[in-house]
Amino acid sequence: MYYSMQTNRSSRAHESRRMVGGCLAILFIAMCFAGCAKQPSEPQVGPYRATLKLPGGEAPFGLEIVKHESGFALELLNGAERTRVDNVTVESGELFAVFPGYENSLRASIKRDRLTGNVTLIKAGGKEQVIPFEAKHGQTHRFFAEPSSDNADVAGRWAVTFTNDEGETSPAVALFEQEHDRVVGTVMTPTGDHRFLEGQVRGDELRLSTFAGGLAYLYHLRVTDDGRLEGEYWQGLAWHERVSAERNDDATLEGVGPETTLRSDSERLDFTFRDPEGHEVSLSDERFQDKVVLVTIGGTWCPNCHDEARFLVPFYREYQDKGFEIVALMFERHGDFEKAAAAVRGYRRDLEINFPILVAGVAEAYDVSNKLPMLSGVYGYPTAILLDKQGNVRDIHIGFSGPATGKHYEDYVAEFTAKVDALLAE
Repeated sequence: MYYSMQTNRSSRAHESRRMVGGCLAILFIAMCFAGCAKQPSEPQVGPYRATLKLPGGEAPFGLEIVKHESGFALELLNGAERTRVDNVTVESGELFAVFPGYENSLRASIKRDRLTGNVTLIKAGGKEQVIPFEAKHGQTHRFFAEPSSDNADVAGRWAVTFTNDEGETSPAVALFEQEHDRVVGTVMTPTGDHRFLEGQVRGDELRLSTFAGGLAYLYHLRVTDDGRLEGEYWQGLAWHERVSAERNDDATLEGVGPETTLRSDSERLDFTFRDPEGHEVSLSDERFQDKVVLVTIGGTWCPNCHDEARFLVPFYREYQDKGFEIVALMFERHGDFEKAAAAVRGYRRDLEINFPILVAGVAEAYDVSNKLPMLSGVYGYPTAILLDKQGNVRDIHIGFSGPATGKHYEDYVAEFTAKVDALLAE
């Protein structure tokens, strides 16, 4: 009887120890899983395939995350362009970045091999357009992970017709280069270009996209049996147009679109606006007298204005001592002066602008007309007005063909330089 009771006690003790051990093992495994599931506090460095979710689908762009002594930086990759983003904060498992020269930003949660979040674009009236964003580490393809070898040839110059959702048409010129399935290029419009597009062709299907902090573009095109391009494109979440194009080596935008002129009842251009610090600056100020002056009308939200500013900064550095001045009039998304001034200060800082830049008003046709009534109208951003030493308007140019347009950009730089040299020589 005693032996049986001892045996029972021993069995119960053994069972108890086994249960405790099992619980400890389960707890250990759970802790391991919890440790594995814990999200990293910093992003992985290296390449990512980033996408913005537009109404037409994914708009991809290249993304690289680099780490340096003071933190992280991003590089946005589109064709030949690499846009560096230094205003990056990583904290509590989240990455936040403000794109250079813009109010637009990225906020994303950091996962083990990806980022998920939103890109926020500031639109008219200061309204936010929030676009879903995702980036997958280690992927570098644009649209198709597996390239196709049997593809249509889309390289060359194309005469393009856009048709918006109201049925209104507008002309453009597309410039494409192709190597195997990879396609790069741009689309020029009467007021600028769609910057550095990059994509892939797969069979008869062509897809292109770009995003460098300003506007997001996505093209879905198809090569038809008769060699045309047909399809559609999206800009951000709200703009959509149908696209039709045909090859044309002589396609041009010369003489297309309205022209800005000085009104017949106005003798000269004149204005007074405040700089971001609140100080008034007038075209009649001493610093502009007896100088060749470029007045450029733009906005921090405008990617082609960014391209123009990046050209003008070194140009001004070279030509200022020769008697050349620049003043930029910024028409912003905000009617509130302080908000607009903050956007302009960031633009001035990030693009290292070294000439006067003024807060002129809101980027709406009525406000531009009210602020500059001596002009027939402003039909595109940027608009560049060149004045001689006597203050007479000598040339007005609408839009800016940026570096993505290749020879068109080079030709513009050469023509602009020649005009300034000629006016300085008078």
